[in-house]
Amino acid sequence: MHGPFRTARVLTGPTGAGKTRLALEIAGRLNAEIVSMDSMALYRGMDIGTAKPTRVERAAAVHHLVDVLDPWESASVGWWLKQAELACAEIEGRGKTVLFVGGTPLYLKALVFGLFDGPPADEAIRQRLTAEAERDGAESLHRRLQAVDPPAAAKIHANDVRRVIRALEVFERTGQPISAQQTEWRAAPADQAPTIPWIDWPRTELYERIDRRVEAMFVEGLVEEVRQVTSLPKPLSREAGQALGYREVGEYLAGRISLAEAIAAVKTHSRQFAKRQVTWFRHLPGCFPVAPELTGHLWHPTI
Repeated sequence: MHGPFRTARVLTGPTGAGKTRLALEIAGRLNAEIVSMDSMALYRGMDIGTAKPTRVERAAAVHHLVDVLDPWESASVGWWLKQAELACAEIEGRGKTVLFVGGTPLYLKALVFGLFDGPPADEAIRQRLTAEAERDGAESLHRRLQAVDPPAAAKIHANDVRRVIRALEVFERTGQPISAQQTEWRAAPADQAPTIPWIDWPRTELYERIDRRVEAMFVEGLVEEVRQVTSLPKPLSREAGQALGYREVGEYLAGRISLAEAIAAVKTHSRQFAKRQVTWFRHLPGCFPVAPELTGHLWHPTI
């Protein structure tokens, strides 16, 4: 594990895999506090759509990096990594174990290997590319990335304009695709190699779980939550606006699609996101799949 996180434990898996329930069980066993590794759990007021741990669940184990930003604020991977480092120091200072829980792939990669040390930001390039995206659309910018860096384009969604711009910026500054530079993993000694379990459900069962969870979110009040969040004095930040379900419900509230179409879209996009997460986990060194029924036995003191 990278630097200050060498003694931390990590539990990850795709959306809908059941990480929260298992994390509480493991945290109790290890006398651990949980550090959220979920980029959307950071935002206050975005509870149902992000499947954030409930108040009861957060009372069962101390959680960090949950509800720490307003929805109009932005959080980079670098910012999250620094906050995670501070949380780890605080937890370990109390003599407790750190348990990272979540499924944001870029957070996991930064946690294990540190941040990609790319060229500094070039505001002129960013402003030019941002203007192009606003003028010609995000898909146009994404097609350009596909031409110069297909692997990066395959991993970055066209609507994730910030990351598309960063990838194009790195290519312009260095002449090398960001994907080639990011895959140069730092090798760790064998006794320090990370061992990170990810909850691996059979694909059909995982998709059924996701569908049921999406339906439950709408019953619990996702539409009203989106209405409230999008009615705040400031608009959602680009990062918060990428949360699954919020754009689709926004389309429904604007009258452009029906409620049934919104529910179907959220299910589809959630399944697609889970598939991308699984691809990440399978290719990240140190990650290994664990069957759901075995995950609860991880790190048992008697083993």
